[in-house]
Amino acid sequence: MHIVLGLLTSVVTILYLLDRAGIDIGWLNPFHWRRRRAWAKQYHGDPIYSVEDPLHIAALLIIGVAKLEGDLTAEQKISLLEQFATKFSLSAKEGSELLGSAAHLLAAPQLIADQLKTLAERNTRRFSAEQSESMLKMMSEVAQVGGSVSAEQSDYLSNMQKLFAMQPKSDGTWG
Repeated sequence: MHIVLGLLTSVVTILYLLDRAGIDIGWLNPFHWRRRRAWAKQYHGDPIYSVEDPLHIAALLIIGVAKLEGDLTAEQKISLLEQFATKFSLSAKEGSELLGSAAHLLAAPQLIADQLKTLAERNTRRFSAEQSESMLKMMSEVAQVGGSVSAEQSDYLSNMQKLFAMQPKSDGTWG
């Protein structure tokens, strides 16, 4: 027993002296290591996946339909702002801010389809059946603003309809 106490005392003394000498021994703490790993994962991850509010997720999915064809046109922006004002009950300023932030998160055109699919799959449970129907209707209206719906937009809309049709029922509101 006295050998174990002596060994523990020497280990603690060495750790204390290393800390006093300025040598970082934080890697020995498993809780600190877990926090650092979680932070690094969040820092290096795609910021679109950190969005948790159903309103913002819906805005990303709706704006994504328009951005599949490239940059947003003036007609699409006007249509989106009108829909945000009527369906989401947002003021003009709030709708404009939501549009700007969502468009910024969807800035990489080569990744939009994959980002939107993953975002929708991760967050289907956040929407009620009424919200899903409203969101799908808004998506199809935005896709039709510039004229006819492209093949890529049509595939996206059909995938979203399949995904949100098989979601479990939950209750919630846009507000």
